[in-house]
Amino acid sequence: MTAAALDALLGDALDDHNPVGHAAVLAADERQEMLAEGERALDTYGLNAEFVPVAHGGRLERADRLAEVLRTLWRRDPCLGLGYGFSSLIASVNIWTAGDEEQRRRAADLLLANGRIAVAFHELAHGNDFAHAEFAARPHADGWLLSGRKEVVANVRRAEAMVVFARTGAGAGSRGHSQFLLLRDGLPAGALRDLPRFHSSGMRGVQLGGVEFTDCPVPPGALIGSPGQGIEVALRSYQTTRSVGPAVYVGPLDTALRLVIRCSLDRRLYGGAVADLPYVRAAIARAWADLLAMDAFSGVVLRALHLEPEAMAVYAPAAKYLTARILLDAFDDLRAVLGARSYLRRGPYAMFQKLARDVAPATFSHVSLAAALVTLLPQLPRLARRAWPDGRAAAPALFDLGGDLPALSLDRLSPGMPRHDGVIGTLLKIADGARADDSDPVRRFAARCRDELEALRKGCAALGPEDLTIDASPAAFALADRYTAVLAAASVLGVWQECGTRYPAAALLGVLDRLTGRMGGPPVLTPAERADVERRLFDLAVERCLDSRLLDLSARRVPS
Repeated sequence: MTAAALDALLGDALDDHNPVGHAAVLAADERQEMLAEGERALDTYGLNAEFVPVAHGGRLERADRLAEVLRTLWRRDPCLGLGYGFSSLIASVNIWTAGDEEQRRRAADLLLANGRIAVAFHELAHGNDFAHAEFAARPHADGWLLSGRKEVVANVRRAEAMVVFARTGAGAGSRGHSQFLLLRDGLPAGALRDLPRFHSSGMRGVQLGGVEFTDCPVPPGALIGSPGQGIEVALRSYQTTRSVGPAVYVGPLDTALRLVIRCSLDRRLYGGAVADLPYVRAAIARAWADLLAMDAFSGVVLRALHLEPEAMAVYAPAAKYLTARILLDAFDDLRAVLGARSYLRRGPYAMFQKLARDVAPATFSHVSLAAALVTLLPQLPRLARRAWPDGRAAAPALFDLGGDLPALSLDRLSPGMPRHDGVIGTLLKIADGARADDSDPVRRFAARCRDELEALRKGCAALGPEDLTIDASPAAFALADRYTAVLAAASVLGVWQECGTRYPAAALLGVLDRLTGRMGGPPVLTPAERADVERRLFDLAVERCLDSRLLDLSARRVPS
């Protein structure tokens, strides 16, 4: 079972008679329902097997393969992507990370039978601040007693099981919480109450609910790992899900960009096609460069899960933050091209407004952008003082997208601070000897990124303890933001150096132009160079679209 097989099963998205095409997806969204035919198709495909490790009977072995399959689904309908897929993935990774064999067997059996596992972490009063969660689990003679509320949880009413995050210690600190695996049919009557559904403007088909426990007894075997390990397990698990998420975001942007290209070619304005307008051509070219930046950066981070797992405490939140930021900005740019049509809920481009509404909550669900930067802040001084001066480059295999990988091993992930930053080391290696006035624009970009890194090193090394928490100054957050752009640019340079013959040369310059633009300062390309790059990018994007090929780095053909 492959992403191409899932695409074939789902068929032509533009066919109005396709029960899982855009017309059906939009109709379900208007009803605020999950697309039932879509869920049946995913049952047939066995999507849940993608979340279960091979050792337990599933297909989970490579993170990049998992991301490719989920991206295929999110390209069609983010509601199915989250409501059928991603919520069970987020929950189950905690079990594969720290659960015992019995818990893993139960989770695998449930998922492989097309069941669902909800992840009940959030409380409205605390959001992503899990350390202050109030939902409590108290020791009891026969196990634990659970009391409290969990809210805005995807699929909690429909799920056969849930992973619950609960306070198990009275004191402050990282050892005061634990996780529990609960099976609904094993809970006593009256101890669990489902709360009313939360309706939303985006992801309208996803059932966001809540639960309230009142002295609900659960057996000792419900505890995942050891008491007090809840935050540690979550931090390790999030390194997987926060790496897969950025790669998945490419899917909705691919569809949105394709819709805008079609509209620009079909719509007549000022005596010609909208696509004849220089502004429109530049906007489409830049949005495609943004998409390719997301794809290359997330591809490297997914490979790092296998090859450099000790660095994921930095790479995962960096990828989560930057790709979400790029995604939201790209949708804003594309909305300006569509104009009023970007809000229409009927017609050939109606899918755009649904995707725009869906991606907004997708970028802050699981972790907000601010929380992702807060995760990075305490890492920056150590990176600046030790890892970046060390300059140790990553192995070339890290940038060989699609190349061989060892099986994913969650045991190697750690919430601690990494000693090395191999992606940045690769940047320094590529930039060695490059100059800002070089005739080769790629070498100019490399020199610019190296200089930006040096400025970052000085700024990050000077950060004090007060700038490593949520109370940090705006300047500290700006440093973390700039680091993510440098890390992405370094990933892109590594990808094109290792396997650039697979990808268009103009794409490299366009992607680097967009990423360095996020660093501030003067542009690297001259106006003439930028115009030439954007012209070539626009022509290539249109060619891909008309040839029914994906706009990501794979350029895979899709049903049409």
